Amino acid sequence: MGMYSCDAAVLLSFGLKCPLVVTGSHRHRRLYHRIPLLVEPPRQISFKCGAALGEVVVVVDKEEDTEQRTPRFSSGLNLTDEQDEAITRIPIKMSKRCQALMRQIICFSSEKGSFCDLLAAWVRRMSPIRADWLSLLKELKNLDSPFYINVAEFSLLEDSFEANARDYTKIIHYYGKLNQVEEAERTLLAMKNRGFLIDQVTLTAMVQLYSKAGYHKLAEDTFNDIKLLGEPLDYRSYGSMIMAYIRAGAPEKGDALLRDMDSQEICAGREVYKALLRAYSMGGDAQGAKRVFDAVQIAGITPDVKLCGLLINAYSVLGQSQNARLAFENMRKAGIKATDKCVALVLAAYEKEEKLNEALGFLVELEKDSIMVEKEASAVLARWFKKLGVVEEVELLLREFSSSQSKHA
Repeated sequence: MGMYSCDAAVLLSFGLKCPLVVTGSHRHRRLYHRIPLLVEPPRQISFKCGAALGEVVVVVDKEEDTEQRTPRFSSGLNLTDEQDEAITRIPIKMSKRCQALMRQIICFSSEKGSFCDLLAAWVRRMSPIRADWLSLLKELKNLDSPFYINVAEFSLLEDSFEANARDYTKIIHYYGKLNQVEEAERTLLAMKNRGFLIDQVTLTAMVQLYSKAGYHKLAEDTFNDIKLLGEPLDYRSYGSMIMAYIRAGAPEKGDALLRDMDSQEICAGREVYKALLRAYSMGGDAQGAKRVFDAVQIAGITPDVKLCGLLINAYSVLGQSQNARLAFENMRKAGIKATDKCVALVLAAYEKEEKLNEALGFLVELEKDSIMVEKEASAVLARWFKKLGVVEEVELLLREFSSSQSKHA
């Protein structure tokens, strides 16, 4: 029986090849490091994590059939509590070969060997199928494991994984979330070099990545590449470019794309409408905000308090108290409960136009409907009254105004 630990690297009896990737800004090439074969391989092979991480040993009998290669694990006393708990959480529904690798990953130490060699040894001995790879990737992603991307990229080179274009796109999305543009571009280049078609889905992922990273010109160029494919653009491609324009501070360009979508009866996602409405709202463009707000309803999306608040804010920024109040009342008529933030925005609009009496009337109406003025709205009133120097007088006036309104009612 031959005994080799994973920290001894590559299991000499396997004759493994482990791909090493050399990357540059415009290059992608693959090198191989070959391990010499032993003349007489041992009958049994054993992997184990280093003693510092606990003796977790996998024993595989070479003479067993592929279907019978079931790892047997023995757990020593040196496992950390975290590792021991992680091992107990390995899904029972996973195949035995996947459970074997999950245990190895949990107790893996970079000081004890190469992760690439660990994966190569597992492939050699366990002969995984695509379902096994997908099961591993799903579990590693759920665990937010740092080894997820290592396994994902390694699997792309394995025939047993049967890689397709969407597998590359998933890795691009992964790098996009981390703002790792160069790594995503490297993945795209590898995809091209291996003969995969670069379609609308993949290019849309690149638009999203460039947009998030602040490379707005690259996002626009990539969006134009999507158009050159000659296929109808879907809401994801449009939405990604609209978000890019918003991040670039050009909501009007995003709005133009939104109107183009409307002409083709394509509805954007709720988050796109909200982002565009916010851009107009914060910039004090009430017309743009109202146009997008109307588009939301045309698209069949029911506005919530946040969307209504953004419209009210657009009027508040401009000091258009009448429109702000009207938007507030329309929100309530639609059955949407007013928040203190919305109340504060209406009061801020009255403050800009110095319409104190109208503001007091607004407060009395709120009181009738049992709507309390809370922290944010109170802060607007306190600032306004302090500026006027009439804090006590306003309190008295408010009581008298409330009393007179009650008599008339």
